[in-house]
Amino acid sequence: MDRLRGWPATLSEGPVGLRPLRLGDVRVWRDTRLRNADWLRPWEPSNPETPLFKTGLGPYISMVGTLRREARQGMALPWVVTYQGRFAGQLTVGAIVWGSARSAQVGYWIDGALAGRGITPTALAMAVDHCFFTTGLHRLEANIRPENQASRRVVEKLGFREEGIRRRQLHIDGAWRDHICYALTVEDVPGGLLVQWRRARESAAHGGSPVEEV
Repeated sequence: MDRLRGWPATLSEGPVGLRPLRLGDVRVWRDTRLRNADWLRPWEPSNPETPLFKTGLGPYISMVGTLRREARQGMALPWVVTYQGRFAGQLTVGAIVWGSARSAQVGYWIDGALAGRGITPTALAMAVDHCFFTTGLHRLEANIRPENQASRRVVEKLGFREEGIRRRQLHIDGAWRDHICYALTVEDVPGGLLVQWRRARESAAHGGSPVEEV
């Protein structure tokens, strides 16, 4: 059974979109990463399979090849985040486990110049709905450093549960770092996460509790 037969999927919500990662994104991806090096470095794993800020094109091509292979094997869903049709960041659902778990982990980054417009939570809500209602996953985790307040706000405003600390889980920025585990299961969003997020923003726009954009 091809569990990822619905992929690659292109999704959109207003000016925010998700589309498959392409080899043709190499230059804009590299330029965005270099421009955002200080913004991203404290939060990203030290992993040679996922190049951070190297200027060459080879590491990116290798990364895309790895992610595409994992996608064909049903292990990953790699997306580009777009805003008004332009490259804005990256969102990857990886470490997919099938069988009795049907779980995965999600990671994301956004161009710092576009922070504060609600792009990241909108993109994440679309990805969650696709994973739960199209791909057939049951549980998604986001593991985030306690110090990364911006990323924590993204998952907290979308209703991810905080499930505790994972001690020294990943090697980041020169040391083994603790992470907070956040999670959702499909039972938490019976009507879809994107619908919940739309309602929260609409309520805020009409005088309800404010929703801080990230």
